[in-house]
Amino acid sequence: MIAKFFHAWERRLASVTKDRVVRPFEWGLDWIEANGHSREAPPETILLDWASHALSDSQKFFEIPDTSDYTFEPKTGGASGALSFPSPMRTPHPENNTVHALYFRSAQAAKGRRAVVVLPQWNADPTGHVGLCRLLNRFGLSALRLTLPYHDARRPPELRRADYIVSSNVGRTVQVCRQAVMDTRRAVAWLHKQGYDRIGILGTSLGSCLSLLTAAHEPLIRAQALNHISPYFADVVWRGLSTRHVRTGLDGHIDLDTLRTMWLPISPQVYLDRVKDKKTLLVYAKYDLTFPVDLSQNLIREFTQRGIPHEVAILPCGHYSTGVAPSKYLDGFVLSRFLDRNL
Repeated sequence: MIAKFFHAWERRLASVTKDRVVRPFEWGLDWIEANGHSREAPPETILLDWASHALSDSQKFFEIPDTSDYTFEPKTGGASGALSFPSPMRTPHPENNTVHALYFRSAQAAKGRRAVVVLPQWNADPTGHVGLCRLLNRFGLSALRLTLPYHDARRPPELRRADYIVSSNVGRTVQVCRQAVMDTRRAVAWLHKQGYDRIGILGTSLGSCLSLLTAAHEPLIRAQALNHISPYFADVVWRGLSTRHVRTGLDGHIDLDTLRTMWLPISPQVYLDRVKDKKTLLVYAKYDLTFPVDLSQNLIREFTQRGIPHEVAILPCGHYSTGVAPSKYLDGFVLSRFLDRNL
């Protein structure tokens, strides 16, 4: 009965959004390097080969050049403010090529130089996770809340939603998620330049996936709090409540096994051995329809079987209802307490 209640509630909360668009299927070859293939080669062959090359040297795939081109605009008092910097990846949309972030400096300097990069969920509005950043401040942790690619000020005029980061365009989805990881690494570098030597990362939903990818390739990150989890990017899109419109665009053009392989470069599963030296919190919701529960449990099982240190928290709610009181307070406390203890 409880499951039926939460599942019905999840569907009602999901139905509030009326601007989801079913976009046409595209291979997205214009977003990737062809790896020596001619453009006349089958697109499946090109994408599978490109994904294989990305996995063979993922450190290079997510590599970023150093930069000093950061602009910080402090609020009154100078402690917190807005940060912007150029994205390491250039896309066809100028708005998307500048990264924006909100910086919340903790006043509790006595607790040390500890900071957390915060990655919100897909289609988060400009205020998303701001309350969580302030909660982190109460625990003595500074916070840097990033705007993901194609969100908010990074969204070109033709978009009403952040469709280009998760869509039925296969190559673009990988590249834009790659961009998010590269942007996050550059944000971590800025925190390090400010003197922070204990840096963590916190991500929710899509942000959780991107957080693990970042932690797997960024040695400055010590701890990761992953809020809603899955081993494979494709499986969430294929089965999730929030991505039904994306699945509709994919149907009839590609099968799940092929999509999973093409999207392996942005799937946590393949990078788990890279986070053995990180402190990890895995959070999932018991009645989640967007990140199906069996996928979350599969990822936890992988951590356990590989002997990767981790903690687990199970929320008594669904995906959307995590953002509703009282669940959001419980979730925020669990995430903040973990990072406080491990940074």
